[in-house]
Amino acid sequence: MIAVEALRLNTLRFDPEQCINCRMCVIVCPHGVFESGCCSVGLVHPEACMECGACQVNCPTGAIAVNSGVGCASAMIHSALTGKTEVVCGCEADFSCCGESEVSGRASKNGTSCCGG
Repeated sequence: MIAVEALRLNTLRFDPEQCINCRMCVIVCPHGVFESGCCSVGLVHPEACMECGACQVNCPTGAIAVNSGVGCASAMIHSALTGKTEVVCGCEADFSCCGESEVSGRASKNGTSCCGG
């Protein structure tokens, strides 16, 4: 079972019942969030997800959902474009990209909080 705290860190959701064990998510995930299993892949490091969306795009059954662009991947891109040397992602960051100037638990423009809630 996935720890509840990990679910608060990002928007990644995985339905093992829909998984056909094609292992595409294992192949494309840059942070080893998924691991090969016998009947389906396993979500082994959900806290490592940077919400890039590669797993969702490559999942043929829709077993994976992630709101890409709201987490660490977005923070890294923003830092690169603005020339900032320090990347801040997670609940400590300024998530103006999703409708809030400060993370306050309020809903963003798309109806979710910046931290996946």
